[in-house]
Amino acid sequence: MTKIFETPLYPYVRHADQSAQPPVRRKVVIIGAGPIGLAAAIDLAQQGIEAVIVDDNDKVSFGSRAICFAKRPLEILDRLGCGDPMVDKGVVWNLGKVFFDERQVYDFNLLPEKGHKYPAFINLQQYYFEEYLVNRARELEQQGAPIEIRGGNKVIEMTPHADHVDLTIGTPDGPYQLQADWVIACDGAASPARQMLGLDFVGRVFEDNFLIADVIMDADFPTERWFWFDPPFNKGQSALLHKQPDGVWRIDLQLGWDINKEEEKKPENVIPRLKAMLGDDVQFELEWVSIYTFQCRRMEKFHHGRVLFAGDSAHQVSPFGARGANSGLQDTDNLCWKLKLVMEGKAPESLLDSYDDERIYGADENILNSSRSTDFITPKSEMSRLLRDAVLDLSEHYEFARPLVNSGRLSVPCTYDQSPLNSQDMLDGPARTRPGSPCPDAPVGDGYLLNQLGDAFTLLSIDAEAPDDFEVDGIKIKQLALSSADMESDALAARYLGMESGAVYLIRPDQHVAARHQQFDKDYFANAVRRAIGKSV
Repeated sequence: MTKIFETPLYPYVRHADQSAQPPVRRKVVIIGAGPIGLAAAIDLAQQGIEAVIVDDNDKVSFGSRAICFAKRPLEILDRLGCGDPMVDKGVVWNLGKVFFDERQVYDFNLLPEKGHKYPAFINLQQYYFEEYLVNRARELEQQGAPIEIRGGNKVIEMTPHADHVDLTIGTPDGPYQLQADWVIACDGAASPARQMLGLDFVGRVFEDNFLIADVIMDADFPTERWFWFDPPFNKGQSALLHKQPDGVWRIDLQLGWDINKEEEKKPENVIPRLKAMLGDDVQFELEWVSIYTFQCRRMEKFHHGRVLFAGDSAHQVSPFGARGANSGLQDTDNLCWKLKLVMEGKAPESLLDSYDDERIYGADENILNSSRSTDFITPKSEMSRLLRDAVLDLSEHYEFARPLVNSGRLSVPCTYDQSPLNSQDMLDGPARTRPGSPCPDAPVGDGYLLNQLGDAFTLLSIDAEAPDDFEVDGIKIKQLALSSADMESDALAARYLGMESGAVYLIRPDQHVAARHQQFDKDYFANAVRRAIGKSV
């Protein structure tokens, strides 16, 4: 049976742009048809902004690569119209277990509270993830949205100018010229686009290697994240087990630093390691094997004039913690609404500087957490190892020690506390919904809050009066009026009111809180809108 990653989903087709003289100018050209590039294009197209994706490939990624997708990115994908099929196909999980040697020391629940549409995590092979994004892009294209994917189109030269970018694109029919008002580079960790501009990463490369294997097997392990420190089948190292759809299991085994990577990837060396872990009686076959090295690095800036970087092209983190693809989706979620307002002339181009401010903050948060995870998982001295092992022993019996265990601090949404787009907090409300924070979901009527917020500026009023129509500098703000008394659960009041009797929130198009007040104050919220779009107040 032909698998999805063997099937060309967007094969090369000669485009009229290849014969055009002078070169055609497109609104936004996105380099890379991976998850981040596809998400950016869908987000822009849904808002009426032309997005052309170019990629030298014509298929989804081979191998499952990223597999763990967190709640906040799933909520973003729901706004993009493809969250539900991913959850339907994916393996849903909230629970995890930590083992030390042969014994379980504790377990955890990543989403103990109710009232959320999406789970803490799903596991889904990246090739399915990309397929659903391609399907959504095709659906939008058929509906007349300005989106297209050009397979077999490789950017081989890029020259930025003050008001556009010149691109030379290689194809099977030879190169052609294309211009773009804006370019979003989503072309991965090796990022040819980054190299074309003479830019590089700064950060750390850790001295350790991990074997990553996707194996097809019929096993009765539960749908949980299992992590081992110093297991008997991989002494002195660590291991990780995750379930994926279609009977595929992800296994990570720490190998150490001084290894021969090519030798370690050979089936005759991989299979004995897996048998030691799974037992001789478990039958399995290898789907994909690779060796990776921990890296925590980023560009100094993501915004370079008319070229913007997102996802792995802008930053890299070690895989433990599921922060790579998840943070990339939060990049595009942050960027696209800002780019739209700039292109429409409703916000100054300097608004894009806040993309740097907020997403570099997010990248640094991820790098810090990933670096700490790596240092805990792979101690660099005997003293560090003794301390780690003592923490693991204590965690079996004492709850206070469990937060000290770091088997990969799992991805959480970023709160932009220091963002220049935030307005002064005028509500003594819950900390989780302060300005800069992502809106937590809550049951609302027959659905959920985030679905009703959508992708536009919203004035969310809860047990408070606010106008139906509110416009600031050409930006129309819709009102969503809710009453906590009408809700079957108290989740909305608990997450947005706390001890307050009412509140009014200004929510950004990426569903982050820009401002909040006990009541509607016209001057306060007008200034909050201007601040949120990068205008001086």
